[in-house]
Amino acid sequence: MPEPRKTLILTGASRGIGHATVKRFAGEGWRVITCSRHAFPEDCPWEAGPEDHIQVDLREPEDLERAVKEMRERLESSQLNALVNNAAISPKDTQGNRLDTIHTPLQDWRDVFQVNFFAPVILARGLIQELRNAGGCVVNISSIAGERVHPFAGTAYATSKAALDALTREMAADFGPHGIRVNAVSPGEIDTSMLSKGTERIVETLPLRRLGRSEEVANTIYFLCSDASTYVTGAQLHINGGQHV
Repeated sequence: MPEPRKTLILTGASRGIGHATVKRFAGEGWRVITCSRHAFPEDCPWEAGPEDHIQVDLREPEDLERAVKEMRERLESSQLNALVNNAAISPKDTQGNRLDTIHTPLQDWRDVFQVNFFAPVILARGLIQELRNAGGCVVNISSIAGERVHPFAGTAYATSKAALDALTREMAADFGPHGIRVNAVSPGEIDTSMLSKGTERIVETLPLRRLGRSEEVANTIYFLCSDASTYVTGAQLHINGGQHV
């Protein structure tokens, strides 16, 4: 009998790295269940359509708990091969500049940590049985901003990513005995719509002297979810053209 089709749940799928990840996994025959705070767009060419899309506002814990129940209902054979926590928010001020420790409104801190940190916790805990049934894995999408002060990423975003890095290690230790691997991917300057003006100054200092591509990040995510990485857990892979060295 043929092996059952593998399933991925992906947050933040509508653009950039998330969109490239959908294409990468779908190209390998995976079923991809996407999550977004927006309804499935009618003009989207994604063949799976709304039946594999879940509308959820990750800023709202109650809505996230509701979405987890819907995810579990949609999973065939109660198995989940991979959970990729890609959704993240990084608020700016009214002029589009980074918000520092002094000027970030308290509600922004709460929203950022709810989406960037607590949502991955709630999703992984809520889907642990389905991940265990499949011998699945979790990939948390972090950022180079979690390791150093970044000229464009705000304080709340950066600290939430630093916390996500630590969470990845803790999850690897806690989920490992259940047969679930947990890793992180930390992109640097990737050519997406989220890039800030002035990024070209950073690119000039990178060893590879270019922006990264969303497809390059998606390829690394796929590697961490594939049979090529079955003994990799608790790792943090840097995708930044040497920016971290």
